[in-house]
Amino acid sequence: MKKIINYPFVLMRRMYDWTVGWADKKSSDYALFGIAFIESSCFPIPPDVLLIPLVASQPKKWWKKALICTAGSVCGAFLGYAIGYLFYETIGIAIINFYDLHGAVKIVGEKFAENAFLSIFAGAFTPIPYKAITIAAGIFKISIFAFLIGSIAGRGLRFFMVALALRLFGEKIRIIIEKYFNMLSIIFFTLLVGGFIALKYLFN
Repeated sequence: MKKIINYPFVLMRRMYDWTVGWADKKSSDYALFGIAFIESSCFPIPPDVLLIPLVASQPKKWWKKALICTAGSVCGAFLGYAIGYLFYETIGIAIINFYDLHGAVKIVGEKFAENAFLSIFAGAFTPIPYKAITIAAGIFKISIFAFLIGSIAGRGLRFFMVALALRLFGEKIRIIIEKYFNMLSIIFFTLLVGGFIALKYLFN
Protein backbone atom coordinates (compact mmCIF):
# COMPACT_ATOMS: atom_id res chain seq x y z
CA MET A 1 0.00 0.00 0.00
CA LYS A 2 1.45 3.33 -1.07
CA LYS A 3 2.18 5.70 1.80
CA ILE A 4 0.30 9.00 1.64
CA ILE A 5 2.61 11.99 2.13
CA ASN A 6 1.21 15.29 3.34
CA TYR A 7 3.55 17.55 1.34
CA PRO A 8 2.35 20.87 2.80
CA PHE A 9 2.92 19.52 6.33
CA VAL A 10 6.37 18.18 5.39
CA LEU A 11 7.32 21.52 3.83
CA MET A 12 6.11 23.44 6.88
CA ARG A 13 8.01 21.09 9.18
CA ARG A 14 11.23 21.60 7.23
CA MET A 15 10.86 25.38 7.33
CA TYR A 16 10.18 25.18 11.07
CA ASP A 17 13.32 23.09 11.67
CA TRP A 18 15.35 25.44 9.46
CA THR A 19 14.17 28.43 11.49
CA VAL A 20 15.00 26.86 14.87
CA GLY A 21 18.36 25.74 13.48
CA TRP A 22 19.63 29.34 13.45
CA ALA A 23 19.55 29.53 17.26
CA ASP A 24 23.02 27.99 17.69
CA LYS A 25 24.74 30.01 14.97
CA LYS A 26 26.86 33.15 15.37
CA SER A 27 24.68 34.98 12.87
CA SER A 28 21.51 34.24 14.87
CA ASP A 29 20.70 37.95 15.38
CA TYR A 30 20.80 38.55 11.63
CA ALA A 31 18.67 35.44 11.12
CA LEU A 32 16.16 36.70 13.70
CA PHE A 33 15.84 40.03 11.88
CA GLY A 34 15.59 38.31 8.49
CA ILE A 35 12.98 35.77 9.55
CA ALA A 36 10.91 38.45 11.29
CA PHE A 37 11.20 40.52 8.10
CA ILE A 38 10.01 37.88 5.63
CA GLU A 39 7.34 36.49 7.98
CA SER A 40 5.46 39.77 7.67
CA SER A 41 4.81 39.17 3.98
CA CYS A 42 5.32 35.56 2.91
CA PHE A 43 7.16 33.23 5.34
CA PRO A 44 4.81 30.96 7.37
CA ILE A 45 6.90 30.45 10.53
CA PRO A 46 6.54 33.22 13.18
CA PRO A 47 9.81 34.73 14.50
CA ASP A 48 8.82 33.73 18.05
CA VAL A 49 10.12 30.26 17.16
CA LEU A 50 13.66 31.67 16.99
CA LEU A 51 13.22 34.47 19.54
CA ILE A 52 12.39 32.05 22.37
CA PRO A 53 15.56 29.90 22.28
CA LEU A 54 17.74 33.00 21.71
CA VAL A 55 16.40 34.79 24.79
CA ALA A 56 16.49 31.55 26.82
CA SER A 57 20.19 31.18 26.05
CA GLN A 58 21.03 34.90 26.53
CA PRO A 59 18.45 36.22 29.04
CA LYS A 60 20.36 39.42 29.83
CA LYS A 61 20.00 40.44 26.18
CA TRP A 62 16.24 39.88 26.16
CA TRP A 63 15.47 43.49 25.21
CA LYS A 64 18.00 43.42 22.36
CA LYS A 65 16.51 40.23 20.90
CA ALA A 66 12.99 41.64 21.24
CA LEU A 67 14.09 44.90 19.59
CA ILE A 68 15.74 43.07 16.68
CA CYS A 69 12.63 40.93 16.21
CA THR A 70 10.33 43.97 16.33
CA ALA A 71 12.48 45.98 13.93
CA GLY A 72 12.66 43.14 11.43
CA SER A 73 8.93 42.51 11.59
CA VAL A 74 7.94 46.17 11.21
CA CYS A 75 10.37 46.69 8.31
CA GLY A 76 9.03 43.54 6.67
CA ALA A 77 5.48 44.80 7.17
CA PHE A 78 6.19 47.54 4.65
CA LEU A 79 7.21 44.91 2.11
CA GLY A 80 3.84 43.25 2.67
CA TYR A 81 2.15 46.63 2.31
CA ALA A 82 4.02 47.27 -0.96
CA ILE A 83 3.01 43.86 -2.28
CA GLY A 84 -0.65 44.63 -1.61
CA TYR A 85 -0.42 48.21 -2.90
CA LEU A 86 1.76 47.73 -6.00
CA PHE A 87 1.95 44.04 -6.84
CA TYR A 88 -1.37 42.56 -5.77
CA GLU A 89 -2.19 41.14 -9.23
CA THR A 90 1.07 39.17 -9.32
CA ILE A 91 2.90 38.54 -6.04
CA GLY A 92 0.03 39.45 -3.74
CA ILE A 93 -2.54 37.11 -5.25
CA ALA A 94 0.03 34.30 -5.34
CA ILE A 95 0.64 34.60 -1.57
CA ILE A 96 -3.08 34.86 -0.84
CA ASN A 97 -3.80 31.79 -2.96
CA PHE A 98 -0.97 29.81 -1.34
CA TYR A 99 -2.26 30.41 2.20
CA ASP A 100 -5.93 30.54 1.13
CA LEU A 101 -6.39 33.98 2.72
CA HIS A 102 -9.13 35.32 0.43
CA GLY A 103 -11.76 35.39 3.16
CA ALA A 104 -9.27 36.78 5.68
CA VAL A 105 -8.34 39.69 3.42
CA LYS A 106 -12.02 40.51 2.88
CA ILE A 107 -12.76 40.52 6.63
CA VAL A 108 -9.61 42.53 7.37
CA GLY A 109 -10.71 45.11 4.80
CA GLU A 110 -14.06 45.47 6.57
CA LYS A 111 -12.31 45.85 9.93
CA PHE A 112 -10.00 48.49 8.48
CA ALA A 113 -13.04 50.54 7.53
CA GLU A 114 -14.22 50.45 11.17
CA ASN A 115 -10.88 51.18 12.86
CA ALA A 116 -7.66 50.82 10.88
CA PHE A 117 -5.25 51.33 13.78
CA LEU A 118 -7.00 48.89 16.13
CA SER A 119 -7.24 46.26 13.39
CA ILE A 120 -3.54 46.56 12.58
CA PHE A 121 -2.59 46.46 16.26
CA ALA A 122 -4.75 43.38 16.90
CA GLY A 123 -3.35 41.61 13.85
CA ALA A 124 0.21 42.47 14.84
CA PHE A 125 -0.22 41.18 18.40
CA THR A 126 -2.29 38.02 17.93
CA PRO A 127 -1.22 34.67 16.38
CA ILE A 128 -3.17 35.48 13.19
CA PRO A 129 -0.71 35.36 10.24
CA TYR A 130 0.46 38.96 10.04
CA LYS A 131 0.97 38.76 6.28
CA ALA A 132 -2.84 38.85 5.89
CA ILE A 133 -2.84 42.23 7.66
CA THR A 134 0.13 43.78 5.84
CA ILE A 135 -0.92 42.77 2.34
CA ALA A 136 -4.54 43.78 2.99
CA ALA A 137 -3.36 47.16 4.32
CA GLY A 138 -1.69 47.79 0.96
CA ILE A 139 -4.68 46.57 -1.01
CA PHE A 140 -7.06 48.91 0.85
CA LYS A 141 -4.49 51.74 0.93
CA ILE A 142 -4.52 52.21 4.70
CA SER A 143 -2.79 55.31 6.09
CA ILE A 144 0.96 54.71 6.31
CA PHE A 145 1.05 56.50 9.68
CA ALA A 146 -1.67 54.28 11.19
CA PHE A 147 0.02 51.25 9.68
CA LEU A 148 3.41 52.17 11.16
CA ILE A 149 2.17 53.00 14.66
CA GLY A 150 -0.14 49.99 14.79
CA SER A 151 2.63 47.67 13.64
CA ILE A 152 5.19 49.02 16.11
CA ALA A 153 2.71 48.84 19.00
CA GLY A 154 1.39 45.37 18.20
CA ARG A 155 4.63 43.68 17.19
CA GLY A 156 6.64 45.41 19.91
CA LEU A 157 4.20 44.48 22.68
CA ARG A 158 4.07 40.87 21.52
CA PHE A 159 7.81 40.27 21.21
CA PHE A 160 8.82 42.26 24.29
CA MET A 161 6.23 40.39 26.39
CA VAL A 162 7.60 37.04 25.22
CA ALA A 163 11.21 38.09 25.82
CA LEU A 164 10.48 39.67 29.21
CA ALA A 165 8.65 36.56 30.41
CA LEU A 166 11.70 34.51 29.53
CA ARG A 167 13.94 37.02 31.30
CA LEU A 168 11.87 37.02 34.49
CA PHE A 169 11.44 33.26 34.66
CA GLY A 170 14.59 32.48 32.72
CA GLU A 171 16.12 29.58 34.61
CA LYS A 172 12.84 27.75 35.04
CA ILE A 173 11.87 28.37 31.43
CA ARG A 174 15.33 27.36 30.21
CA ILE A 175 15.16 24.04 32.10
CA ILE A 176 11.71 23.35 30.69
CA ILE A 177 12.82 24.23 27.16
CA GLU A 178 15.97 22.11 27.38
CA LYS A 179 14.16 19.14 28.93
CA TYR A 180 11.02 19.22 26.82
CA PHE A 181 12.25 21.02 23.72
CA ASN A 182 11.10 18.36 21.25
CA MET A 183 7.66 18.10 22.83
CA LEU A 184 7.30 21.90 23.04
CA SER A 185 8.35 22.19 19.41
CA ILE A 186 5.66 19.73 18.36
CA ILE A 187 3.03 21.58 20.44
CA PHE A 188 4.06 24.97 19.05
CA PHE A 189 4.12 23.59 15.52
CA THR A 190 0.67 22.04 15.96
CA LEU A 191 -0.72 25.35 17.24
CA LEU A 192 0.89 27.12 14.27
CA VAL A 193 -0.75 24.82 11.73
CA GLY A 194 -4.00 25.03 13.68
CA GLY A 195 -3.86 28.81 13.46
CA PHE A 196 -3.78 28.69 9.67
CA ILE A 197 -6.63 26.16 9.58
CA ALA A 198 -8.71 28.25 11.99
CA LEU A 199 -8.03 31.36 9.94
CA LYS A 200 -9.25 29.59 6.80
CA TYR A 201 -12.54 28.45 8.33
CA LEU A 202 -13.27 31.54 10.42
CA PHE A 203 -12.84 33.93 7.50
CA ASN A 204 -14.49 31.88 4.76
